[in-house]
Amino acid sequence: MPLIKSISGIRGTIGGKSGDNLTPEDIVLYTAAYGSWLKENTSTAKLKVVIGRDARVSGEMLSGFVSSTLCALGIDVIDLSLSTTPTVEIAVPMEKADGGIILTASHNPFEWNALKLLNSKGEFVSAKDGERIIALAEAGKFTYASVAEIGKLSKANDYMQKHIDAVINLESVDKEAIERSNLKIVVDAVNSSGGIFVPALLRALGVKEIVEIHCEPTGIFAHNPEPLKENLVDLSRKVVECKADMGIAVDPDVDRLVFVSENGELFGEEYTLVSVADYILSKKKGNTVSNLSSTRALNDVTLKHGGNYFAAAVGEVNVVEKMKEVNAVIGGEGNGGIIYPELHFGRDALVGIALFLSYICKSKQEGSSLSEIRKSYPTYFMSKNKINLDQGIDVQKILDRVAEYYKNEKTNSIDGLKVDFENEWVHLRRSNTEPIIRIYTESKSQESADKLALKMIELINSFI
Repeated sequence: MPLIKSISGIRGTIGGKSGDNLTPEDIVLYTAAYGSWLKENTSTAKLKVVIGRDARVSGEMLSGFVSSTLCALGIDVIDLSLSTTPTVEIAVPMEKADGGIILTASHNPFEWNALKLLNSKGEFVSAKDGERIIALAEAGKFTYASVAEIGKLSKANDYMQKHIDAVINLESVDKEAIERSNLKIVVDAVNSSGGIFVPALLRALGVKEIVEIHCEPTGIFAHNPEPLKENLVDLSRKVVECKADMGIAVDPDVDRLVFVSENGELFGEEYTLVSVADYILSKKKGNTVSNLSSTRALNDVTLKHGGNYFAAAVGEVNVVEKMKEVNAVIGGEGNGGIIYPELHFGRDALVGIALFLSYICKSKQEGSSLSEIRKSYPTYFMSKNKINLDQGIDVQKILDRVAEYYKNEKTNSIDGLKVDFENEWVHLRRSNTEPIIRIYTESKSQESADKLALKMIELINSFI
């Protein structure tokens, strides 16, 4: 499979031919390009980069290539070893480093891995910077350090605790309320680094009954690692079997978060952000941001608290940019990603857990279960589809025709085309990696969402 080069990093399957997959040559090439980009943009005499990885089988191998390449460029490396994406993100500014690299393919299957590239703020590099790094890789001309200037590699094993301490010390985290609630929680960490980090956080928050499933960080994922309903059957069953208050699921690099209610039903990944935003907005009025493909429920909750909701293009870096622009107090993506600026500008399941539990424990003391709390939010249903296209079809021309067709409706073209109707919406996006148009719809019922998607498919096919 060809390498995927985007604002989400350099991603591919391990092994195979150079340039077609994520091979040792490709790892060294793009690491050298990233290091060279740092040199272009940093006046510091001695650069420093933080790296960390999830538990994927290929992670340790990638880590060796990455650290050796950076050192060969004369850059010092601080290796967090087994870590999480948000932990590396907070470590970069804590270490006063010039950048960071996270070795993870997020929710992709175990044969995948990736280099996620950070700037000196511990945030993903911009699209413009990403283009420059790719250009440097394509040029393939790098200047390596002399023996006397080779970078040094050091290990840092205390960042899990530093991350947990930073979360617990947030004003909005109510550790006492969580401890008083005597929660029983089941954790599914898909056999990656969350199997260490999430239970450690829960213990630090005062949760005494923790049931762990798939928490051994072997990198052999027990199920598809994307935290969707069909992949969390074991967790749902265990929550009911143990009579737990809830279940928690995270993806391999711990930046996506999903909860399961006491009855075994998913709270809903879209509603992770909605509920946490409801809690934060009740304490501090302000604006919110999510991407165009996220539920309208966040807009409803934001308006309820007197704030304004803003939509960004899909992609964490785009959401962060919009959050800074509108001074949002909370934001994220509907895939279970919480971005809380009080800690850092990155999706972080650990801060999401702490904020969610702080909110839930207050409701629990008032006698409400998780399933009852979920019912208190506006209910929307989504449908996700795609249309396969022949090579050479002008996707933008198709989207322009759809926009003209719906010119009397509210439309947004910052990322494909979104059409907002009174009680539902549709978002059409071209894929960056394959000839398809993705079709996301949301409505007041599953039947209505599916019907709207079918209507869009028929309309696009008529234009084709």
